[in-house]
Amino acid sequence: MFRFTSPPMPHYITSGEDTYPAEGRHPNRSGIGVFDLLAVTRGCLYLEEDGLPLSVPAGHFAILRPDRSHRTALPCKEETHFYWLHFQTLGTWSEVTEREPYMLPSGTEPYMQIESFVFHIPRRGELHTRENFYERLQQLLELRSEVTAAARFRQQALIQELLLQLQEESNTAAKDPQLALADEAAAFLRRRYREQLRYKELSEHLHFHANYIALCMKKAFGCTPQDYLTRYRIEQAKQLLIHTGEPIGKIAEETGFQTFPYFVRCFSKHTGARPKEFRSRYR
Repeated sequence: MFRFTSPPMPHYITSGEDTYPAEGRHPNRSGIGVFDLLAVTRGCLYLEEDGLPLSVPAGHFAILRPDRSHRTALPCKEETHFYWLHFQTLGTWSEVTEREPYMLPSGTEPYMQIESFVFHIPRRGELHTRENFYERLQQLLELRSEVTAAARFRQQALIQELLLQLQEESNTAAKDPQLALADEAAAFLRRRYREQLRYKELSEHLHFHANYIALCMKKAFGCTPQDYLTRYRIEQAKQLLIHTGEPIGKIAEETGFQTFPYFVRCFSKHTGARPKEFRSRYR
């Protein structure tokens, strides 16, 4: 599957549809620089990507990498119709074998937004609600003839809807219950970051022992629940230091730190600067 970190979101470039007769072949390409999404409505495409077989039967999809070569492995055995869509991202992406939760930023950049998130798109699979998928692809084709800003905006919205559908249908979260539990724990901590962490309350909310929750978070994020919470609080404090004029002591209190000296110590450790220095630098 592909793992995308956003924002920025993957963006639409162009799309189309083709019908190959029996014995038809997909063009051979190498390093085209964009993701190539193929959705077959009838027939079957028999492809290879860097020598690995990749068949896409009717009702299925596949996404080809932008940095690899692909070619026809076998000609079509029957008339084959498919949609194709090219997209790319300015954000980071990677190919992973299992779902990986997003790790909070730990750098000193002030605009490492905590609102960033990751999502996972399967490389191939069956389209369970294929008519909705085909309808959106058809809408993209119809918008190509329009040159308005509204049409371009709608194209970008449609690509997000398509990718969201692929993510939801893949149900990747269920494949690793430990990572899913870590995600739930992280969400709980983010909601309650102004309060003091009570492992008993966390355990009761998630219905797992605190030690097991800590083990799952260590696997997912490489840190304990307390460390995760501290990093999240620091990110919230960064935004308040930059965007408000509130006293630093009040910011420490609002972001869940029990004492001002402890806040200064944690902030300096994670950012390499004291809160006052950080504010002066980025305001």
